[in-house]
Amino acid sequence: MNMQGFLTLLKKELVRFWKVSFQTVAAPVLMALMYQLIFSHVMSSHGDVYPGVSYTAFLIPGLAMMSMTQNAFANGSSSLIQSKITGNIVFILLPPLGPGEFFAAYLLAAMIRGLVVGLGVVLVTSGFGLPAPAHPLWVALFAMLGSAVLGTLGIIAGIWAEKFDQLAAFQNFLIMPLTFLSGVFYSINSLPPFWRAASHLNPVFYMIDGFRYGFFGQADIDPALSAAVAGGSFLLLAGFALRLVARGYKLRH
Repeated sequence: MNMQGFLTLLKKELVRFWKVSFQTVAAPVLMALMYQLIFSHVMSSHGDVYPGVSYTAFLIPGLAMMSMTQNAFANGSSSLIQSKITGNIVFILLPPLGPGEFFAAYLLAAMIRGLVVGLGVVLVTSGFGLPAPAHPLWVALFAMLGSAVLGTLGIIAGIWAEKFDQLAAFQNFLIMPLTFLSGVFYSINSLPPFWRAASHLNPVFYMIDGFRYGFFGQADIDPALSAAVAGGSFLLLAGFALRLVARGYKLRH
């Protein structure tokens, strides 16, 4: 493994998003806080979602996971499409980096951005009644899995897209529906049977539900099943992304 090349590319990706942290970190945290203020004001009188868990507290893990996944996706996808359009992707492809180092550097940078944003969301919204995590290890596991799955999907989108509008379409017609319809703002037990069953086809639902379990010790699905679905999704997407990088699909050709 070319460790020096991997670390150099990782540092480049970390510096890239951190230099504009007001946009890449502070802005999504502020957006999540706005969601929290508005929805908790409107829905707080509707009673507990789980026994002893108010809607205001219930909402926070969903917003944190939504922010993590969306920003993990945005990091790799935006970096790759910018490099391809400006032509500086050649400076990343010329060094002796294998597909594993290339993929791992972009993925780890995306995960770090997602986790930083998620931590920021939890911190600024914790005053709304979020308890200390009942199962911290589940919280950490699903935070990493969620960031990894959407970070990998972001790399795939960045490789596939040739224009910014193609990337925007990928995000608007796939990522946004997957995240907004995954139980961020509601428990799927409140849905009619058809839509409840449809929610089980959404892998992001399992990430959010498992993440909530880590905080409250209550969830709509067994967290072990949620972890299996999220982990399986990551392995499938990672294998596909590595194949694209190895072939040089829309990178070298």
